[in-house]
Amino acid sequence: MMIRIFLAAMAAAFAAFGLWSLLNPLVMASGLGVEVGGPNGAYELRGIYGGVSLGAAALLAAGAARAVMIRPALWFLAAYLGGYVFARGAALALGPPPTADFYVFIGFEVAGFVLTLFALRSNAGR
Repeated sequence: MMIRIFLAAMAAAFAAFGLWSLLNPLVMASGLGVEVGGPNGAYELRGIYGGVSLGAAALLAAGAARAVMIRPALWFLAAYLGGYVFARGAALALGPPPTADFYVFIGFEVAGFVLTLFALRSNAGR
């Protein structure tokens, strides 16, 4: 039951971020201190941050709703957040560091990744 609650919470977080990114990508980016340029900037943000996040939310919601989807949702989340954790670690090593408020995203990704690994381990063999 706790894993389903975790997946539902992650689905809600991804859905909120995805909607924000889809509906107002330039405000989303500027709120994170990211400058977007060129004619395709908003278009790309809508696709990557909006569309991918909403797709992730759908898969995570399916995991929360259906037992057969729990492990696929967890494996997806492990790969997705694991990629972010790896890239953030590399980015911190390569520099320059992000602004202080960006560490909230890093914390979300690391905490989500660790919790996902625990959930996978506790759900092994099911």
